[in-house]
Amino acid sequence: QVQLLESGGGSVQAGESLRLSCAASGNTAASVVVGWFRQVPGKEREGVAAIYTGGRLTYYSESVKGRFAVSQGNDKNTFYLQMNALKPENNAVYYCAIEQGAIGEPPLQADEYTYWGQGTQVTVSS
Repeated sequence: QVQLLESGGGSVQAGESLRLSCAASGNTAASVVVGWFRQVPGKEREGVAAIYTGGRLTYYSESVKGRFAVSQGNDKNTFYLQMNALKPENNAVYYCAIEQGAIGEPPLQADEYTYWGQGTQVTVSS
């Protein structure tokens, strides 16, 4: 089992930045990829970024490419989503997720991930 805890959400003005953190605990050694997703009411969970553990390979959705950056901390069990130039349309609950098995490419499909955090709210005002 893997437990995930997100933090770092909050309310900002358009154009500002936030850094979300995802602390993983439990049986993390077998983790293959960490994904970041967001969801607004009435819509499906959308993949925005992913990083293979080891930190060398990353993926981004087109809507965030160039503004968001995903990384892995030195402790190997903390993952970050740096979000720059935030827009009101980025309002959502953001989740991190871990998958320890095979996963498709790009690894941005929510139904391919097994372990999920509880989410953290990001609110961007215009």
